[in-house]
Amino acid sequence: MIAVFAAAVRAPWPQGAMAWTHAIVSGILMHGLYLGGVWWAVKHGLSAGMSGLLAALQPLLSALLGPYILGERVSPLQWLGVALGLLGVVLVLSPKLGLTAEETAWFALAVNVMGMLAVTAGSFYQKRYVASGDLRTVASVQYLGALLVVAPLALLTEDLRFDHAPELYAVLAWSVLALSVVTVSLMLMMINRGEVTRVSALIYLVPSVVALMAFALFGETLTLIQSLGMALTCTGVYLATRK
Repeated sequence: MIAVFAAAVRAPWPQGAMAWTHAIVSGILMHGLYLGGVWWAVKHGLSAGMSGLLAALQPLLSALLGPYILGERVSPLQWLGVALGLLGVVLVLSPKLGLTAEETAWFALAVNVMGMLAVTAGSFYQKRYVASGDLRTVASVQYLGALLVVAPLALLTEDLRFDHAPELYAVLAWSVLALSVVTVSLMLMMINRGEVTRVSALIYLVPSVVALMAFALFGETLTLIQSLGMALTCTGVYLATRK
């Protein structure tokens, strides 16, 4: 879909084999291994709360590695913001961190950790090697890279059965359009224009937004601890992203 749109508006494609290679590698890391790994881990028993907590480690890891990989300076206020954001995420997710034996299956947990490491590596790779170029065509090549990883794994491990249910189509449309296309494209745009540490800190807001959506749409309770966690998260993100 993005490739068709890019071709229709005559967006310039990456020039040279190396540019294509960099885009494919970043697509493997950020789409194939991260999104594919998270979806697989949740399907195989990892709780959404634990998955969200593992994803929240990515800003911390980015802050630790940013000065060494990209020479990004992380100020004391940014470190405070990263710490407050992580604490806030833990408080927001605290009601959902009760795990059963099935949910603590080591392999599902390991795959989710692999996904978190992959998106961290992909963010730095994107900033260093894919910071230029038209985002529409670069994204098309990135999805090709993701396909190279996900398609063989699906053929080997899945039964390739598709249930034609309205709920499935709705989830598929949301995961493809809202998550893979819109959200990841915005993240790549911000990485290209800013610092990885600042962009990664925005991930802290995801659990708070999910809790608010669940409260508004599904009637889930919102505890005082979660509200405190949201306040800490917003404060931490502000400190980590302010200029």
